[in-house]
Amino acid sequence: MIQSNDRAGEAGRPAIISCSPRPGGNSDRAAALFTHGAMAAGLELRVDYLRRFRVEPCVSCYRCKHDPKRACYLADMDHSGRLFQMMLNAPYVFLASPIYFYHVPAQLKAWIDRSQCYYMRRQDGDPVMAALPRRKAYVCLIAGRSQGDKLFEGSLLTLKYFLDVFNFELQPPLLFRGLDEAGDLEANAEAVAALENLGREAAREALERAEA
Repeated sequence: MIQSNDRAGEAGRPAIISCSPRPGGNSDRAAALFTHGAMAAGLELRVDYLRRFRVEPCVSCYRCKHDPKRACYLADMDHSGRLFQMMLNAPYVFLASPIYFYHVPAQLKAWIDRSQCYYMRRQDGDPVMAALPRRKAYVCLIAGRSQGDKLFEGSLLTLKYFLDVFNFELQPPLLFRGLDEAGDLEANAEAVAALENLGREAAREALERAEA
């Protein structure tokens, strides 16, 4: 059994998550650049890598529907509880992900699907879910493909409603095309500046709210 207690998150720490299965790729670099910008503004952050967390896929068993606490029986078998605790505690979230066949990678989609029990808790008026403040979510999607009018459309819709479960509002995303090989993002000066600036702005807003 894997211990995956919902208390394992760190209260007040922004959740910066690279969602690529490839180590050292463009999504990892995007998360690092966003973090660098935030740290320049005065926040101490770290990047979490989704690939280092074990996430079992939802099996549509509906046990959470019938459980009085809306608990997912898979939570004791993986690390999903730690990930969801980040979403509950974070003042803001940043997700960086590649695009695979016009959507997010399998592990990210599996994590998203596992939020069903939290969606049901929110629908029930669960006090923890109801008390979540409205917060901002930042997303960077990176595609190797350079064409496609709807290249990011499906991913953005899915992420919008996943994030809304935890009362995050998706901000205008950073969307990059034609960046496939590791190092392509780093070579794009405009992308580097955009990510660092976004990280800096997000951190400044968070610090201002904390001081208000």
